[in-house]
Amino acid sequence: MKAIILAAGEGKRLRPFTNDRPKCMVEINGVSLLDRQISIIKSCGIEEIIIIGGYKGQALISKGNKLIINPRYHETNMVWSLFCGENELTGDLIISYGDIVYSRDILCKLLNCGEDVALTIDKDWENYWRLRNEDPLSDAETLKLRNDGTISEIGQVPLSIDEIDGQYMGLLKFSPLGIKLLRKSFTQAQNRGSILSKNPETAYMTDLIMQLIKDGVKIQSVPINFPWVEVDTKEDLTSSYTLQRISLIEHSYTSTEKTKE
Repeated sequence: MKAIILAAGEGKRLRPFTNDRPKCMVEINGVSLLDRQISIIKSCGIEEIIIIGGYKGQALISKGNKLIINPRYHETNMVWSLFCGENELTGDLIISYGDIVYSRDILCKLLNCGEDVALTIDKDWENYWRLRNEDPLSDAETLKLRNDGTISEIGQVPLSIDEIDGQYMGLLKFSPLGIKLLRKSFTQAQNRGSILSKNPETAYMTDLIMQLIKDGVKIQSVPINFPWVEVDTKEDLTSSYTLQRISLIEHSYTSTEKTKE
């Protein structure tokens, strides 16, 4: 098992905190988002960590086992960054966005899912989103589940809360077969020049996930009820709700470590 962290983003909405560092390196209580993720990943026994950087990528040189740079980070999006590391898309794999922090419980629950492609979703997302946005739909996407917990739709513009059965976090797991299917969908998209009518260079990860669904791939949801944090804005970085959630994550992690001792 290895982990790939997508950390090429500029974090324009986080300026001035990102004037001299990539988005994943902004700090909460003196610890960067990336360092928090790496600690959690390693606590679950995953030692091989690949960082895909872009903006201010030199700040990531000492992070993880390998750093891959997307030199076109300023004009491409997350799918393109991921496939800059295409040679690393092998075996059992965790893929994570670089601007989130999650508890060890969340990652362990995802790792314990036996499906070929799975992603964590927050069923209680609305309460968190209302803290972050005056209108929770302004920064939300559709996510619809079938009765068996597989995802039937993701990443579209929602017209109502009812179209969101959970919040996609940006944390995914692939088996070797799942990786094979991911690479196949991306290659086919490149050949036809589009992922859901978008240029593959500028497509979002949710576009590629939705393309997998359209290609007949089963995407399993893993509902979580533990705290996690996404940092997109200056308000996210400094708000009381972020600090409270970080405290809960830290407490759950330290409690686990003490139990091991």
